Amino acid sequence: MPEPGTTALVILLPAAEPVLDAARRVDPALVRPGLPAHVTALYPFLPSSSLTSEVFAAVRSVAAGFAPAEVSLAELVTAPGFAAIPTPELQPIADAVCARWPEVPPYGGRFGPRPAAHVTVAMGGEDETLSRVADQVRPLLPRTDRAEALQLVALGERGWEPRLTAPFGG
Repeated sequence: MPEPGTTALVILLPAAEPVLDAARRVDPALVRPGLPAHVTALYPFLPSSSLTSEVFAAVRSVAAGFAPAEVSLAELVTAPGFAAIPTPELQPIADAVCARWPEVPPYGGRFGPRPAAHVTVAMGGEDETLSRVADQVRPLLPRTDRAEALQLVALGERGWEPRLTAPFGG
């Protein structure tokens, strides 16, 4: 569980929220609380105490280099303890973010230097529970959304809070 002061760079995808709601109905513990549906570009990011105007400018600069993107939420994939919707359209953005901050390995290096961009639908749970999640989620797909910004969020005492929204394309 992350501690206060942890930050992340995310891309919000509100169209995926009904998918997360379906997973919550199966088991609320499977869906991480506090953030709307999103694709993680880099987590953990820099500690909250390290956020400066230069960091904010760099986030804006990375975001400005990408146009808003249409995202297809088409397929649910599962693995032991995990269910997600791949978002390959957002991989170039995640790659650019990770390239800009190479000293910050995504997910602490647990999934290699280039984890696939995705919306996490469920984390944890036994195979049978994830099968029930899949049964609830698959009828909700496909969905589409438009990724419009890179958002810097920080975990505070009241939960995850936006610190910066950097629109794609400037």
